[in-house]
Amino acid sequence: MSDALTSLIPIYGPWIIFGIVALESAGVPLPGETILIGAALLAATGQIKIVIVVLAAAAGAIVGDGMGYMVGRRLGLPFLRRYGRYIRLDEDRLLIGRYLFLQYGNAVVFFGRFIALLRMFAALLAGANSMPAGRFFFFNIAGGFCWACLFGFGAYAVGAEIYKISGALSVISLGLFIAAGYALSIFIRRNEAALRRRAEVALSSCSCG
Repeated sequence: MSDALTSLIPIYGPWIIFGIVALESAGVPLPGETILIGAALLAATGQIKIVIVVLAAAAGAIVGDGMGYMVGRRLGLPFLRRYGRYIRLDEDRLLIGRYLFLQYGNAVVFFGRFIALLRMFAALLAGANSMPAGRFFFFNIAGGFCWACLFGFGAYAVGAEIYKISGALSVISLGLFIAAGYALSIFIRRNEAALRRRAEVALSSCSCG
């Protein structure tokens, strides 16, 4: 699926990047980060400009998160409990997400963009937990822009080196870049059970719904 979507980038340019990233940010399980990296690597070959890639991804992240926030704000936690499983937000992940949000709300909105477990759900949780709109959009815009710049320009730089350098060094560089991007995601997944237990204790001791 990711390869098919990436192949559309030279044809539809920033629109496909914006659309996929926005939908993922709003809660739809699509490979937004993969599309950003793929587009940045294409930019290294001259098929699209890297500035356009980064701006389209940042705009998609900000708009998509805004949509997710509004859905969460209007429909709340009961809606997420009932329909969350359709977007891979099961009861355990909802519990962990609420716990992380209530403990580190601002950081979750900003850094949630970088973490696979939270990328689709951070905005929904922010809205459902009634985070003030001004504060949400400040961290949303900052996080979306930083994420797009880091992964966009980072992948572009690695891609440019791949076309200049042959041999094992270029492969190692690409591998290290991808590994760094998913390090936090792996940590969260491996510690999901421990986080769930902490969330159960924390949320049971307060009136968080």
